[in-house]
Amino acid sequence: MSELASAFAVHPVQIAQWKKQAVAALPQIFATRRDTEAEDHEALKAALFQEIGQLKVELDGSRKNTLWSTTDRRAAVDPTHPELSVARQWALVDLPRSLFYDAPVPITEGNLTLMRVLDEQYTATPFYGSGRMQVALQRAGYLVNRKHVQRLMRLMGLEAVGPKPRLSEAHPGHRVYPYLLRNVPIVRVDQVWSTDIT
Repeated sequence: MSELASAFAVHPVQIAQWKKQAVAALPQIFATRRDTEAEDHEALKAALFQEIGQLKVELDGSRKNTLWSTTDRRAAVDPTHPELSVARQWALVDLPRSLFYDAPVPITEGNLTLMRVLDEQYTATPFYGSGRMQVALQRAGYLVNRKHVQRLMRLMGLEAVGPKPRLSEAHPGHRVYPYLLRNVPIVRVDQVWSTDIT
């Protein structure tokens, strides 16, 4: 004690008092620390349970998502939901969030008229594509371009009836070679080589 007192210029009695105070306070310091660790553990546990609950809600929503149409998924988003934010709900229904803020534009009267005329023309000539449909509409007095006609035909589900290109069909007489690497795990360099003749 006398060495410490002389080194720090403090009376030896003062050092003895500090030692008594430290020994008396040590159990309380460690007990508080233990309580804090227990509280931290409980808080972490509660946060994890809350996250698990939220993930379950989200999983239930995403399972329904696979069976729903875009309209149904859009209607499923609830801006007043107590646990899920709007952004998270849109991510779960797999739609862009801009759909929440951007209302769908209704079909105009002009487009409805064009669609009615297109339907009548398609019924009469189902082999017309968008180019010939455009010419037929222009002869009827409607000024439209081909892309507008294509968009309206796509919207109505109309497609010209006729043979489609069949460029990838193999000749029935050609031999079909098996793919020899189907279930082969490739694990080293130069195990497999390939080439392509185009």
